[in-house]
Amino acid sequence: MKRRSFIKQTLATTAGLAVTHYAISGSLFQKKRLGVALVGLGYYSKDLLAPALQLTKHCYLAGVVTGTPAKAESWKSQFNIPDKNIYNYQNFDQVANNPDIDVIYIVLPPSMHAEYAVRAANAGKHVWCEKPMAMTVSECQRMITAASQNKVKLAIGYRMQHEPNTQRVIQFRKEKKYGKVISVEARAGYFDGRTNHWKQIKKLGGGSMYDMGVYPLNAARYATGLEPIAVTARQSTTRPEIYKEVDETMTFELEFPGGVIGKCETSFGKGMNELITKFEKGHYTLAPFQAYSGINGVTSDGIQLNAVIENQQAKQMDDDALSIMNNTPLLVPGEEGLKDIRVVEKVYQSVAENRKVSI
Repeated sequence: MKRRSFIKQTLATTAGLAVTHYAISGSLFQKKRLGVALVGLGYYSKDLLAPALQLTKHCYLAGVVTGTPAKAESWKSQFNIPDKNIYNYQNFDQVANNPDIDVIYIVLPPSMHAEYAVRAANAGKHVWCEKPMAMTVSECQRMITAASQNKVKLAIGYRMQHEPNTQRVIQFRKEKKYGKVISVEARAGYFDGRTNHWKQIKKLGGGSMYDMGVYPLNAARYATGLEPIAVTARQSTTRPEIYKEVDETMTFELEFPGGVIGKCETSFGKGMNELITKFEKGHYTLAPFQAYSGINGVTSDGIQLNAVIENQQAKQMDDDALSIMNNTPLLVPGEEGLKDIRVVEKVYQSVAENRKVSI
């Protein structure tokens, strides 16, 4: 099937928001909202993204991609998705011919992220990809290259960077409200009682470092505004019969330029959820710093960090949709995900070689 040619223009409306115009075979029509297709219909899609897409202002649930016919029927019925917007993994590339779908949101195990991001970009669709971005730096680069070559945007699903309390502490750092940063501590984990899940399988991208570890890693980077230059990591488990091939708990210390230290931990074996950043003239704590709701914290001078939004995922997707419609920079582009995976690779190298590793 021949791929249609899309020509896009972004024009400002009187409300100051963008409306994307598409010229297809000589006809012009407006899209005030972008159609999103979810790839992979597990827990995060079903319980979080799909409900969030009922709240978004600038995008909507237009389609799904699943390898399970029963799921396809269920989603079709629940969300009134037309048959032509339902795909499986074999016919996925035909999405190139579907003007209803503007964005492909990849919600698959990490081992599948690169393949489907590249395929989506090659189909001429914008790509939103859940964290971690991919398994390796080379996979991340393939995704970035595919998006660039196809002139589409690639966003990584770091929803916390869209969250107002997180944005405020980033602003503290940018404005040097408390002076120079000295250190950061970030921890994210939960007890996972499952014994046969893809997160416990190495080839699928399992392990606490890939899944939860990018939260403290990314937080350490945005809290300091610095890129780590070395890491020392240690892996441990209390359930070796379950975590045979991936890490249950990972502790890693990041060294940043100027002597700034980041102490981080992540785990599937215990609950933890805090970000503490110390500066020359003060500090702040966010606890929790990466929950789905109820981000809460306080600064050393008594500023309460407890702004509330209706839905984090909805804000993330609306922010990214507006970036596409207005053709403005994404808050969390693919390059940001690549920076984290570069460190993740070094974390595993540090564990394997039992030494500090330069980044």
